[in-house]
Amino acid sequence: THFTLKPLTPLASSQCVENSMPPKKKDAEPEVLGGARFGRVKNNLKMGIVGLPNVGKSSLFNLLTKQSAAAENFPFCTIDPNEARCAVPDDRYDKLVAMWKPVNEYPAYLQITDIAGLVKGAAGGAGLGNAFLSHIQAVDGIFHVVRAFESDEVIHVDDSVDPVRDLDTIQHELCLKDLEALKRAMQDEEKDVKRSPGFKLSALYIATMEKVQTMLEADKPIRDGEWSTPEIDLIKLKLGNLISTKPVTYLVNISEKDFISKKNKWLAKIHKWVQEHGGGQMIPFSVEFEENLYAMREDPAAQEKYLEECGQKSMLPKMITTGYHELNLVHFFTAGEKEVRCWTVYNGALAPQAAAVIHSDMERGFIKAEVVAFDDFIAIAKDKKGMADVKAAGKYRQEGKTYKVCDGDIIQIQFNVTTKGK
Repeated sequence: THFTLKPLTPLASSQCVENSMPPKKKDAEPEVLGGARFGRVKNNLKMGIVGLPNVGKSSLFNLLTKQSAAAENFPFCTIDPNEARCAVPDDRYDKLVAMWKPVNEYPAYLQITDIAGLVKGAAGGAGLGNAFLSHIQAVDGIFHVVRAFESDEVIHVDDSVDPVRDLDTIQHELCLKDLEALKRAMQDEEKDVKRSPGFKLSALYIATMEKVQTMLEADKPIRDGEWSTPEIDLIKLKLGNLISTKPVTYLVNISEKDFISKKNKWLAKIHKWVQEHGGGQMIPFSVEFEENLYAMREDPAAQEKYLEECGQKSMLPKMITTGYHELNLVHFFTAGEKEVRCWTVYNGALAPQAAAVIHSDMERGFIKAEVVAFDDFIAIAKDKKGMADVKAAGKYRQEGKTYKVCDGDIIQIQFNVTTKGK
């Protein structure tokens, strides 16, 4: 069985240097930036679709997941979060499927949650605020949908379209919720110290909590701050799952007309706001355009003509891959005649951890990983199945427990498990 980690973004190739020997220095490892620094190190992370009511969240969710969650024009039509998953586009996976023509095919998936719309005052319970904010706490990254289209048919919760005001509203509510969590955590910590004579709050704890409080009171997300490793570890330990630590991708929903013409009066202002508030990926798209394209799915020729006339393409694949990498995820596959399968791991996973995604016994009895990079495999094997030519070319490496699996590897795990616990 062969396992492959595919390079999904340019980021992957720079992070994944062949690692036959253990890394000499820990600090030479690729730096994790932004919200991913605070996240769970798991392979089953979720993105949540967040925004004000009637900005296109559920419509986008439907398009991404091909589900039919209610998308009526009413502020709170999505109360319980809808959860689904959508396939992560990858040309390498498609190439392996075309090569092996397997019985079963399993792409990588991004898990997505559709979260009902927030309104001003949500942190204090306005709308259905507190329930929604707890739903946001349960995801690992955020797709923040912003409305930049005019429509008499789709009401705006604040009666007018102003994306910059909406961005401020959402950011304020999320920071306010985190501020409440911070104050509760600090009170609990102080109570614990009082119950333990001889103990006192450390200088690191006091300085870090003051820094967090100052940022949140200024409506600045924690992910945008400059933090040392001890500060990050302390925030994760003491403050848990703060909303403003999560990575954010901004999805700007514009009209079909503006999307095709590539002009919208709000885009420059939204971009300026994003840059002034920590930066991040911003993807303009049009629900209207995507729905028209999806409606033609039974007629590929009509789709092709529509895209040619518009001079545009669907932005859904870019959203999915961006969200996947914002969560610091990569994937590898098993490839053979029975199946071609992608397996998602957290970027930086070692070979035994990657083996565990397939089966816990593989991690427990791990012996070695036989590895070839996807690009090397395709360059040598071309359209020929099997590893004989790759081995002959010297590109089939043996790696041990310290090998950091790279996006784009093909790996065969060698393992041996005897009686449990031995």
